[in-house]
Amino acid sequence: MKLEGLSAVVTGGASGLGAATARALSAHGVEVALFDLNEESGEAVAREIGGIFCKADVSSEESIEAAFAKAREAHGQERILINCAGTGNAIKTASRSKTTGEIQHFPLDAFERIIQINLIGTFRCIAKSAAGMLTLDPMEDGARGVIVNTASVAAEDGQMGQAAYAASKSGVVGLTLPVARDLMSEGIRVNTILPGIFNTPLMNRAPEEVKAALAASVPFPKRLGNPEEYASLAVEMCRNSYFNGEDVRLDGGIRMAPR
Repeated sequence: MKLEGLSAVVTGGASGLGAATARALSAHGVEVALFDLNEESGEAVAREIGGIFCKADVSSEESIEAAFAKAREAHGQERILINCAGTGNAIKTASRSKTTGEIQHFPLDAFERIIQINLIGTFRCIAKSAAGMLTLDPMEDGARGVIVNTASVAAEDGQMGQAAYAASKSGVVGLTLPVARDLMSEGIRVNTILPGIFNTPLMNRAPEEVKAALAASVPFPKRLGNPEEYASLAVEMCRNSYFNGEDVRLDGGIRMAPR
């Protein structure tokens, strides 16, 4: 799939994996719209790459409708959707306080929030983008567009406290093939990346000794992943027209321990 001259939407595009992917797509001649809640960072990345920023909350139907409308008014119907928006938490299903002995359980509203953003938010963007892609004329091989989602290695080896996060990300993995099958007759491909431990703004807030320990746990190379490495795979999933219905780990060979 030739990328030059196409338009793309990148959710979570203001920082981390999304920003790196937006930059990589722009370098290939793609017009990029960044969906994010962080206006300051989003506008800065958009100015850098000559794209457009659209304030967007993937958990809100109204917000996403408005963001797609703004992006399409500027760049036309997107042929590329990269879903990087997401969040996480760390809460045990049930636990006992070490100080008081009080027993607590995972608050259901906190569980639902992760599912709403990571899983339903991803599917919301997929469905709306795919519906738009169906209005386009087919290109080479009958292609109308491509969608790349972001799951996590937690989808397969979730750690303690990651019940909500792992459930949301395994849901993204689980929808990949059915959605690819739903859209195959219309020339829209769907793939998902499962990143390991990456050097993102969230990780940058961790103490240096924690980051060093995490890097040492990666079989090879013994370091955190770079957002540009995620971006490289996302771009390849867009370019390679035979890449469809796949879930690919990008993790340096790591298999997460229980904690």
